[in-house]
Amino acid sequence: MSGNGDLTGQIIGAAIEVHKELGPGLMESTYEECLALELSLHGLRFERQATLPISYKTATVLRSYRLDFVVEKKVIVEVKTIEKILKLHEAQLLTYMKLSRIPVGLLINFNSVP
Repeated sequence: MSGNGDLTGQIIGAAIEVHKELGPGLMESTYEECLALELSLHGLRFERQATLPISYKTATVLRSYRLDFVVEKKVIVEVKTIEKILKLHEAQLLTYMKLSRIPVGLLINFNSVP
């Protein structure tokens, strides 16, 4: 894999495949489970429900955030099943990217109609 563009393309392709198979209207956990299977079929390494600790004063808060996927330690993937992506969801992903120092993130909404 030569770069993040190739990797994001593979992730988006996997998500499209899941959406083609399942269509809209299911629970977020179902899409997440199926996306994990599809990413595995693509031979991609990933961590699911990765915890993102934060530092607060002299302590580390271990269970502050949960990232749906971190793929190849290079891309954060957040899965949604909502009517419309809001600024709040974008801010959530940007926060994860900033705190993790992973500069690439994908916000995938499986509730949309193709």
